[in-house]
Amino acid sequence: MFLPKKQYTQTSRMQKYQVNQTLIESLLTAVKDGAIAIPEIQRPFVWDSTKVRDLMDSLYQGFPIGYLITWRNPDVRLKDGKMSDGKKILIDGQQRVTALTAAILGEYVIDKTYQRIKIKIAFNPRTEKFEVQNPAILKDKTWLPNIAEVINGSILKVIREYLKLNPDLDEEKIEASISNLINIPKKQIGLIDLEHDLDIETVTEIFIRINSKGVVLSQADFAMSKIASNDTYEGNVLRKAIDYFCHLAIAPDFYKHIVDNDKEFAKTDFFQKMQWLKSENEDIYDPEYTDLIRVAFTSQFNRGKLSDLVGLLSGRNFESRTYEDEIAERSFADLKKGVMNFINENNFKRFLMIIKSAGFISPKMIRSQNALNFAYIIYLKLRDLGVNSVQIERYVKRWFVYSILTGRYSGSAESFFDFDIKQISNKPFDEYMREKEEGELSDAFWLSALPQQLDTPVASSPYFHVFLASQVKANDKGFLSRDVLVSDLISLRGDIHHLFPKDYLKKHGLDRGKYNQIANYVYMQSEINIKVGNKPPKDYFKILQEQMANGTLSLSGIHHDDALQDNLKANCIPVEIIEMDIDHYQDFLHKRRLLMAEKLKEYYFGL
Repeated sequence: MFLPKKQYTQTSRMQKYQVNQTLIESLLTAVKDGAIAIPEIQRPFVWDSTKVRDLMDSLYQGFPIGYLITWRNPDVRLKDGKMSDGKKILIDGQQRVTALTAAILGEYVIDKTYQRIKIKIAFNPRTEKFEVQNPAILKDKTWLPNIAEVINGSILKVIREYLKLNPDLDEEKIEASISNLINIPKKQIGLIDLEHDLDIETVTEIFIRINSKGVVLSQADFAMSKIASNDTYEGNVLRKAIDYFCHLAIAPDFYKHIVDNDKEFAKTDFFQKMQWLKSENEDIYDPEYTDLIRVAFTSQFNRGKLSDLVGLLSGRNFESRTYEDEIAERSFADLKKGVMNFINENNFKRFLMIIKSAGFISPKMIRSQNALNFAYIIYLKLRDLGVNSVQIERYVKRWFVYSILTGRYSGSAESFFDFDIKQISNKPFDEYMREKEEGELSDAFWLSALPQQLDTPVASSPYFHVFLASQVKANDKGFLSRDVLVSDLISLRGDIHHLFPKDYLKKHGLDRGKYNQIANYVYMQSEINIKVGNKPPKDYFKILQEQMANGTLSLSGIHHDDALQDNLKANCIPVEIIEMDIDHYQDFLHKRRLLMAEKLKEYYFGL
């Protein structure tokens, strides 16, 4: 009998993994012996002690605690021709397994602050309750203060000493509860073993279907699992370098934690290369480990799909479809170089300087992390290719803004990463960029497509932030300001306000999508915004001009027509606004969109 294709596919997939029950003690032995590696893709242990307590209570009561998922590394051909068996990697269940090793084996865990701590769970044989050890429990003889000592000790000795301290308790009940406690390692836990040749998409699907919390593992998570579980090429050190850099980037004080708690890592070249972060407060680019892995990999390997990195770190030969130790060794060396390039102080600071010089001076102006990631990829790649620094600066700025304007990395970012890096690797960058500009940034884009894209609320669009960058780049002054620049308003004390006041438009029946239009926003000083109030432009301009004329108001020196027109032009505001009310609102939006698009074009080609 022939099965339908879809059913056959599912049947084939099911043959790629096994669902088993294993004893907890067998699982912990496999982890301790290294047969199952915990790659720390959810670095570090984030459960609080009460969750560990609840896990032990569930096991004691005989409740299920969910499945663990392991993914077997492929068998790798060594240099001498022999085959090395691939060990299993735990891709789901790190927190539970770590909790078990802490509570049952009494081992240290690394907490949220990266300090080594012990989590001691107490048990009361009389009430059969678990609790996190505390001073009161240590003084109460009815509690066994640390179940790890009980489980790994002599049951007869534990029962005898406990009853000696509590002679009035029911001996049979105490024996039964302590025996049940000691037998926790004999309880079973579900284990799903995935074969090495499953693709990442299938592994992800299995993970999502089984994980009751709906957590999704990214391809960077899988890559991190391959990195952290490799002992041969110091994968765990590389994992720490990635993780620690990202942590230091947002919390420089974490430097002391590394020095105090991870002395071995503090001796590495990685740590020497990232020490500059201890006194750095830059917040334009705070990469997460997914960003760092993607940039390091793409810039160094000329590939954009992280599933390829997972294969290469496993030693995959894409042509012969075999797994070879030499490929794994080379891949780890290349990735290490990519990570070193990423965390290099000169590279990182120079790249951020380039982004800022394009007008993006605040993290709230960066709406696309992927656009920022690929801009850094371009910087690192062009440096590697020997392109001179002046050209690199121009190319990075142009591509960064181009990718935002076109939304290049807002959808299937990985596919575009892969396509773009391969193009950049095979032809001069200026040639490739010219192709993209001619195809996507023609006159039709600036005159028609972009003004249409500006017909959206600010919250849902990146274009307003590019417009602000163009104003920063041009040293434009804020609305009705002579001395206060837009850059000052963004960085210090300014805020975004409506040119046609929100309350005024709401009173005339316009909803949020209409009054929060990009073309209705401008940076202005709060004191000016107060004067604007909720009046239509023709009224508030008349009041402002009268007050400036009689000297009762000085709006940073905007007191004559030429200065006012210059200010309106810098903010792309049609001069007709001074005579407008609700009847002119749609016409105002249309005219300002065209002016903003024209300014953006001038800005872009001036980068």
